[in-house]
Amino acid sequence: MSRLKTPALDDLAAGPRQILDKVGAQLGFVPNMFKTIASNPTVLEVVTSLQATMSRVLDARTRHSIALAASRVNGCDYCLAIHSYSSSEFGGMSSDDIDLARAGSSVDPKRAAAARFAQQVVDSRGQVSDADLAAVRDAGYSDPEILAIVTVAVQALLTNFINNVNQTDIDIPAVNSVG
Repeated sequence: MSRLKTPALDDLAAGPRQILDKVGAQLGFVPNMFKTIASNPTVLEVVTSLQATMSRVLDARTRHSIALAASRVNGCDYCLAIHSYSSSEFGGMSSDDIDLARAGSSVDPKRAAAARFAQQVVDSRGQVSDADLAAVRDAGYSDPEILAIVTVAVQALLTNFINNVNQTDIDIPAVNSVG
């Protein structure tokens, strides 16, 4: 059971309700995480703005793979559920690739390197080795792209921490297999 109070939608000001409506339009439902953080409109704005901004870095499958890898290392069941759903429904990832991403890998070698590096970033709290950097560079990532990988991993950590603190009730629809 969630440990933080989730406000009733009728109790929210117009701004947070509009943000939740946009999230609902994008996902087909409003996840419990967003309903809960709507109790603090600034946090809701930060999370949704960060997600929108980060959607412009790297390709969607790589971002999903990084989020799945980081969420697994961080033990966030809620984020694993929502990122699995989003990866399948909107990212076109197969159930096998989703499982691999959770384990820090991928059917695509370059994406696997990003997921593995993200795991190292989270697991080491950013204290990655020279070998970790060399591996992600050898996979074809530039330094600006490595910065993007780190930032996407940290974005996942933000919601991991929120959901781990809250023990957010999982309300994510079952993942449809895309192949």
